[in-house]
Amino acid sequence: MNILIVEDEAVAARQLKAMLSRAGDDIVVLAVLDSIETTVAYLRNAPRPDLILLDIELSDGQSFAIFSQVSVTSPIIFTTAYDEYALRAFEVNSVDYLLKPIDEASLTKALDKFRQLRQTYGGIHPNQLSSTSNLLTPIEELVRQINQYQHPTNLFRDRFLVHMGQRLVPLEVAEVAYFFSANKLTYLKTQSDKQYAIDYSLDELEQSLDPRQFYRANRQFIVSHKAVQKVHFYFTSKLKVDLSPSSDEDVIISREKAMAFRRWLGE
Repeated sequence: MNILIVEDEAVAARQLKAMLSRAGDDIVVLAVLDSIETTVAYLRNAPRPDLILLDIELSDGQSFAIFSQVSVTSPIIFTTAYDEYALRAFEVNSVDYLLKPIDEASLTKALDKFRQLRQTYGGIHPNQLSSTSNLLTPIEELVRQINQYQHPTNLFRDRFLVHMGQRLVPLEVAEVAYFFSANKLTYLKTQSDKQYAIDYSLDELEQSLDPRQFYRANRQFIVSHKAVQKVHFYFTSKLKVDLSPSSDEDVIISREKAMAFRRWLGE
């Protein structure tokens, strides 16, 4: 099985290559690439890989740009630090997806799934299967669905009804600085430093908010772009976030989510 790795983080690429070396004697890593540009050049000139392990966020942009520059007929296993949108599309349109940091058991499971698909369909590449097979659809359909989840027209909430004394008052989502949980209740804090209890869990809010504007920082906070004032490097590669209005609890981004958070902020 000839595998191409596309990963721009050197440590992650080395770990992935090491895990593949232990995943089976039939596996050969053809190359490790780190950008859209090098991947397009490779796919134009080299034999087609049996499988591509493809990071979504590369040094020169999102890897989906590869598909508009060169025909990709190899099956894909996506790797991503993002877990807040589009995963439904990965489930039905690619061989699999792996959330970073990738563990060996998840990689082995994804490779076994690919081997089973190849065996079931007599060597036919999964991406060449009919879109009516309910297993996989062409890569173009995946990109379309990803764009739909990332840039929806009417998928996300634009207001809430909040309690103000004996009244219910509509509040625009654009006024929200962040959401947080405390004492088994959920609150929103506005940019003008007003606080309201709301009848939604953070898990429910995460599914209903635009991920371009709001980020699930941790189990206690969902923050908006406008609320983030400063980001500090913290212990063990974590990040500490200063919010405005300030929060009573420290907002800490885990090491695993730190890079995704920085990219969300525009790095």
